[in-house]
Amino acid sequence: RNMARARPDSPPLVQLAQKPDISIEHQAIRNGLWPVAGLDEAGRGPLAGPVVAAAVVLDPKRIPKGLDDSKRLTAPQRDALFAAILKTALGIGVSSVCAEGIDRSDIRKASLEAMRRALAALPVVPRMAFADGRDIPPGLTCDCKALIKGDQRSQSIAAASIVAKVTRDRMMLGCGRADERYGLEIHMGYATERH
Repeated sequence: RNMARARPDSPPLVQLAQKPDISIEHQAIRNGLWPVAGLDEAGRGPLAGPVVAAAVVLDPKRIPKGLDDSKRLTAPQRDALFAAILKTALGIGVSSVCAEGIDRSDIRKASLEAMRRALAALPVVPRMAFADGRDIPPGLTCDCKALIKGDQRSQSIAAASIVAKVTRDRMMLGCGRADERYGLEIHMGYATERH
């Protein structure tokens, strides 16, 4: 019997350590698809709070240094990059789906709907979008390609991940300050030892 080794489906460690770049966006631009938007969300795993999505169209000539997957950055790094993205991006759209909206469907569908709304909220009309993950949000007004680990591959998606994460964290901080019983300002709705 031939017992050939199964080929692993996970990316090599070298790939995981790489920083996102702008090459995917440049390829789309060369194909005549400009503007290009990155799409990502924050809040798929928490016990409380909304799912927040962002769409970002970066200015290829003014890309903030240090863009990366928001999960690989510290809170101060995210805050600094958030400010830099707001200052330099050609367009930013943000949207959320509340807990009730998530409960009416499921977190996957709610995340995709938040991404669709974020893209629709852009002040510029994109010709191409790159979405983090496996799924393309339904109902988009432009072409879209889903990129697994896109926030570690595409600077546009990384920027969207930072905008979505910082926006959601600030929303949860506000909720925690308004009602201190749940500690939302500390854990942002994610499960902790305290739970």
